[in-house]
Amino acid sequence: MARVKLNGRGVQAILNSSETRAILTPKAESVLAAAKASAPVASGAYRDSLHIEQDTTDRVVVRVVADVPYALLVEANTGTLSRALDSA
Repeated sequence: MARVKLNGRGVQAILNSSETRAILTPKAESVLAAAKASAPVASGAYRDSLHIEQDTTDRVVVRVVADVPYALLVEANTGTLSRALDSA
């Protein structure tokens, strides 16, 4: 069996690159669209609070989040974001 030794700095450079962000952002937009399409609309506040956040930790991060205080409750009851992630 062949052994592969990864270059840690090279991998870190890939994880932090603008190219990686360019790959992740359209995927997040797809998840966001699916989440908004299937979000419960009692008042519309949850659906309207869904958005994309971009960050850099030890790597590029692109998240789809809801900002309403009861977002965890909606997710627990409906699985809106989980289903959107699966569909995208």
